[in-house]
Amino acid sequence: MLKRILKIIGLVIVVLAVGVFILFRSLQPSPPPEAQLWFNGNIITMTDKQPITEAILVSKDKIKAIGLLSELQKIAPTGTIMHDLKGQTMIPGFVDAHSHFPGSGMELFAANLNSPPVGQIQTIDDLLSRMQQQANQTPSDKWIAGFGYDQLMLAENRHPTRAELDVIAPTQPLFIMHVSGHLGVANSAALQQVASELGQPWSEEILSSGIVEENDATPFQRHMFNVGVVDFFNMVSMAQQEYQQAGVTTLQASNVDKQYIQALSFAKVLGMIPQRLVFLPTYETLGQQLISGETKAADLESKDFHMSAIKLIADGSIQGFTGYLAKPYHTHQGHSEDYRGYPRIEASALKEQVLDVVSHGFQVAVHGNGDASIDDILDAFEYATSQTAKPLHRPIIIHAQMARQDQLQRMAALGVIPSFFVSHTYYWGDAHFNTLIGPERANRISPTQSAKQLGLRFTNHLDTPVVPMSPMLAWWSSVERQTATGRVLGEQEKLSVLDGLKALTIDAAWQINLEDKIGSLEPGKQADFTILEDNPLNSDKAIKDIAVVETIVGGLSFFRQ
Repeated sequence: MLKRILKIIGLVIVVLAVGVFILFRSLQPSPPPEAQLWFNGNIITMTDKQPITEAILVSKDKIKAIGLLSELQKIAPTGTIMHDLKGQTMIPGFVDAHSHFPGSGMELFAANLNSPPVGQIQTIDDLLSRMQQQANQTPSDKWIAGFGYDQLMLAENRHPTRAELDVIAPTQPLFIMHVSGHLGVANSAALQQVASELGQPWSEEILSSGIVEENDATPFQRHMFNVGVVDFFNMVSMAQQEYQQAGVTTLQASNVDKQYIQALSFAKVLGMIPQRLVFLPTYETLGQQLISGETKAADLESKDFHMSAIKLIADGSIQGFTGYLAKPYHTHQGHSEDYRGYPRIEASALKEQVLDVVSHGFQVAVHGNGDASIDDILDAFEYATSQTAKPLHRPIIIHAQMARQDQLQRMAALGVIPSFFVSHTYYWGDAHFNTLIGPERANRISPTQSAKQLGLRFTNHLDTPVVPMSPMLAWWSSVERQTATGRVLGEQEKLSVLDGLKALTIDAAWQINLEDKIGSLEPGKQADFTILEDNPLNSDKAIKDIAVVETIVGGLSFFRQ
């Protein structure tokens, strides 16, 4: 009898194993064709030697040759699949220089509270009504969550309050995250739960308003993102489709811990993320494990899954009034007239933390928006070079939004990569001009042309889910620098069309140490392509209005209009 039971158990295990294997294989993409050739379009290579080519030949997942169609046909093997571009434009696949994949999928479990031009929320009543809907569909044992609200875009020009959120959820924790991700508003139940977990009370100011900023907001965000396995994988699926449709072939997951990386790695193995993925460990968590040797980077990486820099956050968000400025904000929204924001990491601590990363041989990236914060970051980079023999390897300042000319000069001397969020000109340009930093400073945000003139390599990003993933809009923003109302913000900082593309392709690949594999169309590199309906170099359409018609990763098409 026992033998029979054991035999049945063994058969069940075998059947389950076979089932899992079949499921796993079914989720994997088919291998790319042996050979493919694209022609009859505008092929922009992003190489200096041959910036435009007539045709491109691919062998499996890599580029074999570029050049004249007649010449490539001679070396193309029998059975090569021919792709007539029919006048469309092929560029290297967009490389995400900074975002928080798969954060844009959080709409599956949190209310979208974005205002125009992204969403529909225009008043406090709109926001509260949407949160009431979210509360009605959230199980009683879960936190009620919302994201993307912006007090500057609401008619009342203020944050919602703890008391207003308490009406929606008197006893169930509720938290809404500001569009910047650097602050938010909690109801009484959420404040009480986190205070109990931390073992310390909140200040009267926080208890009154419900507003928690920067480090105080972190535990609320952890609860907000504490989703189950199914929700996480659904979030991954939704987000990667958004990136695919935008033409992004290399994704970035920034500010991540080991558990998050393991979950993304599993999703990658299951075939849920066909694009390449780069991750930036958070200094306080995974960064410390890497520095101590408890975790090895090689154990986390795999094919098309790479680690970039360890990330620190030196200040906050200018539109949230937590960015750290050298001179006071233009208007104050409840703050004193000399209010300049504040550092998230004090200057002395930032120096030691940057040194900690650099001295252990890791690339470092530091978030810095305000110019006072950028001063602190550059001081920390200089300090690290004076204290260790280890070189500063492509150090990154993420956002570098208010970088002054003297700071760009220091960056050039240190080999720093500023990664600009140029679409701030579109989304918050008018708010910067009128409310946050005033006309003079607003006209210098994301100073890309000044950086180019100094020979700096820089990139452009969207910080998704702060704004939707749209490299075409980021490209357009760097070239036109228009606000949502059509004001040009910094005519002198406009880039050429090709320079704007460079910041989203080859230089973005260089920032993440993958320039030998992606970012341009040349032999030996991965066959990662984005195909556009028109040629941005001479189109009558605005770049942001040119559609992505196909996204190809490693020779395989994963999105096609």
